[in-house]
Amino acid sequence: MKKSCLSAVLGIALCALVFVLSGCEFLDQPGETAAEGHRRHLRNLRLQRQQFMHDVDYLLLMDEPSRLSEERLP
Repeated sequence: MKKSCLSAVLGIALCALVFVLSGCEFLDQPGETAAEGHRRHLRNLRLQRQQFMHDVDYLLLMDEPSRLSEERLP
């Protein structure tokens, strides 16, 4: 049991080492400059802010114009 756990841990560490040394980056896209990454982050933040405001308007029932009339009916 002890030997199999040790070999599993060593196998996982070896796989992680291979990914790190091969330059496999999970966060950055290949061929992307720092400026492009910054623009992508700003775009994502802008889209998330727009979606949040849309959700708030929907919850506060402000997403559609009111159907109430400003004039009093007799």
